[in-house]
Amino acid sequence: MQNAELIGSLAAILTTTAFIPQVWQVWRTKHTKDISLAMYALFTGGVALWLAYGILLGAWPIIIANSVTLLLAGSVLILKLKFG
Repeated sequence: MQNAELIGSLAAILTTTAFIPQVWQVWRTKHTKDISLAMYALFTGGVALWLAYGILLGAWPIIIANSVTLLLAGSVLILKLKFG
């Protein structure tokens, strides 16, 4: 694996898995008061566009990472709308 691919893979893993604790916390506590609706709405929209970009390029690392991130960030957004 090339250095650039390794760095990109590690970045994708870290930034994607960073959302797991937030999703778990919100799911467990149902507490969303301190979560910014605007931030999660904008971020989720941006991730959706990154996913579309990856699909247009046929770039599987971008597609996979952003699909998982969209699922996780979208989950927090939905929970915020539900419990917020």
